[in-house]
Amino acid sequence: MTYDSDRIEALLDEGVRDKVYPGAVWAVGDATGIRIQGTTGVLDPNEPDVPMRPDTIFDAASLTKILAVWSSIGALWEDGVLDLDQPLGGFWPEVTGHPLGTVTARQLLTHTAGLPLRAQLKNLYGTDRHGIRRGVLHEQLNRPPGEAVEYTDRAALILGYLAEHCSGQTLGELATARIWQPLGMHSTRFGPLPDEIAARCAPTELDQDTDTHLKGTAHDFSARLLGGVCGIAGVFTVFDDLVVFLHYMLDASTSRARVGFGNGWTACSLNIQTGELQPARGLFWHPAPGTTAEQDVWIHYGFTGTGMWISPTKDRWAVLLTNKLYYTRDRGPLTDVRNAFRELAFR
Repeated sequence: MTYDSDRIEALLDEGVRDKVYPGAVWAVGDATGIRIQGTTGVLDPNEPDVPMRPDTIFDAASLTKILAVWSSIGALWEDGVLDLDQPLGGFWPEVTGHPLGTVTARQLLTHTAGLPLRAQLKNLYGTDRHGIRRGVLHEQLNRPPGEAVEYTDRAALILGYLAEHCSGQTLGELATARIWQPLGMHSTRFGPLPDEIAARCAPTELDQDTDTHLKGTAHDFSARLLGGVCGIAGVFTVFDDLVVFLHYMLDASTSRARVGFGNGWTACSLNIQTGELQPARGLFWHPAPGTTAEQDVWIHYGFTGTGMWISPTKDRWAVLLTNKLYYTRDRGPLTDVRNAFRELAFR
């Protein structure tokens, strides 16, 4: 396998020129660390003299599901606190006797739990956080568990609540204590961010209330509704922290302080867990578009324009951070860039 820095740089520069995103930070590496990396574009098109930098802070969006939820659930699993195949109602009084009580954590992690697909929490349950939690945990299922693979943000929200129940901590406290701090991911945290830190953020979409682009406040309305901390979104992170995270996932001989998830959790997660059901899923990770599980490139994306890839077989990882949401919610242009980036990163 080769590392094609020139072609990756040309690809990502073209994305800036085509206004797919204002700027990007990227890297490709392996268990030894970063092999190639770069930046392109600007932080904010309204400030064309301020370049995108490696220490730019990004709204991670759905990467929250990996950085906070998947890793925290892995910590509980590694500790023997959580059995992935035990129905939730058998140990979680809050869902005992409700439809969700028949679901397992593994089904939530593979999006086979049969959850409702509706995600507009405010429209369904109001604005009170306790009311939202109660509504989400007591809602009727959309179909019997294990019948189909249907992606919904609710799975991550529920798993975040489950992690809090099992640990006695908030999701932010658990992720900080068991994952981020032991790994040295000192810039990763839930928002909203203080003004002095938010100034380093890549702006996302236009806030209609203030007529300014969001910086340091989660783009995801559900995350904002829940105070910034939830399983769906809300984490802010930087390039260096994601490099550490992905490096740790590949590095079987790491000498870092033990974190909550290890190689057992990674190996379990980066394998097909959905049998013959399609689309194929691991545990919150899934095969890259256009590839098979045997080709072993696993991905997770964030709606703001973030993305991570990892392949234990190829001993390689990649990260691409953009703020494409500054321009549009249209996924198409960035999807094309991501697929081309992955092909170059793992060739």
